[in-house]
Amino acid sequence: MIKTDICIVGAGPVGLFAVFEAGLLKMRCHVMDSLPGVGGQLSEIYPKKPIYDIPGFPEILAEDLVKNLMEQIKPFHPTFTLGERVEQLEKRGDGSFQLTTSEGTEVDCKVVVIAGGLGCFEPRKPEVENLTKYEGKGIAYMVLNPEVYRGKRVVLAGGGDSALDWAIYLSEVASELTLIHRGETFRGAPDSAEKVMDLAGEGKINLRLKANLHSVGGNGKLGHVIYTDQNKQAHTIEADYLIPLFGLSPKLGPLENWGLNLDKSAIVVDTFDYSTTVPGVYAIGDINTYPGKLKLILCGFHEAALMAQSAFKHIYPNQKYSLKYTTVNGVNEF
Repeated sequence: MIKTDICIVGAGPVGLFAVFEAGLLKMRCHVMDSLPGVGGQLSEIYPKKPIYDIPGFPEILAEDLVKNLMEQIKPFHPTFTLGERVEQLEKRGDGSFQLTTSEGTEVDCKVVVIAGGLGCFEPRKPEVENLTKYEGKGIAYMVLNPEVYRGKRVVLAGGGDSALDWAIYLSEVASELTLIHRGETFRGAPDSAEKVMDLAGEGKINLRLKANLHSVGGNGKLGHVIYTDQNKQAHTIEADYLIPLFGLSPKLGPLENWGLNLDKSAIVVDTFDYSTTVPGVYAIGDINTYPGKLKLILCGFHEAALMAQSAFKHIYPNQKYSLKYTTVNGVNEF
């Protein structure tokens, strides 16, 4: 059995930063994730996607942010269980917890921090004829390596941040790029939407608004995409790849049975310290919900910092703690 102070369920950016905040308070962390590697969505869905809202980094690739976070927590020597899903959470009479994974791994801890992002998730798929027939043969629901699309004819579909960000990025990679969106305006960041419109005006993106995907076809692999315009007229685009980016459908999985207060697919928390209705269990990042919640990495970092302060008091109720600053002490002083 693995013994630690804090068990963090979720090895995404917020979970990794929680290791740092806990480490500053000299609390040991063990991190668990059902994915085979660290980074969560950043690693699995868009490792090459640039991120623009991390303080101090005007632009940073998702995979580089993960590398930096791993480097940042090195001094605190966290341990990991990866590629195993946490199935059970048991609270003992003394207030400690035991977590058990799908592979039988057991972790004994004093505090549990759920940082599972969207939980177990799968992409939302549009209702398109022959879609599943070409999955893996030209149709993908995430961009893992943008170099795959270099010099290719690519069709993106969607109107959110992910679709806009990849449209901007792939406009310099693909030989021909088309963005199909059912609306007239975008749901993503206004700055990104403006950039896409500018690129469309320069002829670098073929923008099709008020349009819907209809069907796909090809000979063994994707060869064309058919969409309909606002007048229901069909148009064919020759394409090597289609990437529908309609978001993710979150599923909490085993978390639903842990006795937590849930609101749809999120865990309700107290914004004082991001604690749940189960004492000793916290939820940070996209997995939680509260009035005014913003699903941003930046907000998850803030939540991790406040959570760590409360977790320290939970683990060491009789020990006085005075806040110190890394700018004065340095990480190795903690």
